[in-house]
Amino acid sequence: MDKIMNLIYLINIRDVIDILIVTCLIYFLLKLITNTRAEQVFKGILLVLIFIKISQFLQLYTVNWVFSRFISDGIIAIIVLFQPEIRRALQYLGVTSSIRNNLNQNKEYVPETVTEIITAVSSLSRQKIGALIIIERNVGLNEIVETGTRIDGLVSSGLLINIFIPNTPLHDGAVIIKGPKIKAAACFLPLSDDHKISRELGTRHRAGIGISEKSDCLSIIVSEETGSISIAEDGNISRYLDIDTLKSILLEEYKPNNENNNIIISRLRGQNREDEDNKK
Repeated sequence: MDKIMNLIYLINIRDVIDILIVTCLIYFLLKLITNTRAEQVFKGILLVLIFIKISQFLQLYTVNWVFSRFISDGIIAIIVLFQPEIRRALQYLGVTSSIRNNLNQNKEYVPETVTEIITAVSSLSRQKIGALIIIERNVGLNEIVETGTRIDGLVSSGLLINIFIPNTPLHDGAVIIKGPKIKAAACFLPLSDDHKISRELGTRHRAGIGISEKSDCLSIIVSEETGSISIAEDGNISRYLDIDTLKSILLEEYKPNNENNNIIISRLRGQNREDEDNKK
């Protein structure tokens, strides 16, 4: 008991701050890799570290040497293999409230912007015209914008519908929207290489998921085969949304002072679980 009390007396404010910072960093890391391929690798690394300690305790020198070399030499391989996850982590560290400020400055356009997007998506879905609309958030998409055609015009349903009409110059690619403006059209997006994605989904859906893996954007996808509406966020996709659900999502997205932090799909899944429980 005396030892514990002495230890408590030795702790000062710097130690508390030090522990809190490390705790926050670990929490941030775990939150970042949850539901990604890096999560399984992280678990594997933990197992290797446990084996290293066990081999040290049991004096298994050869086993200890093998696992130690694996950790020291494997760092470079991990950096190469998980470059997208590392880049996303660094992007989130550098995220600012720029888009929130942008939406506050243009909040008079918010109802009109949502109405125009909903009108366009509803029409495209009804006509079974494929579409891919990306709503930019905190992480900039200038590299993607440069692959397409600059527009820099206010969002309008007529413009969005005309962009995606088949055989028109800008129909093949994605539209990038930031705040109340269409930044560019016919933009090329990276495809997701996640093997868990359903084989039913084509290139357009994989592109929408792929860009959401590399930034914090929200992807709206309309299927040209079925006319179904989907959204992708943080590498996850939610399919078969009705127009009212999409409208509520966009109103939340464009709400002034809104800080989404990639929670829309999680919220949708929670609502779906509640609906299933209520049915039971």
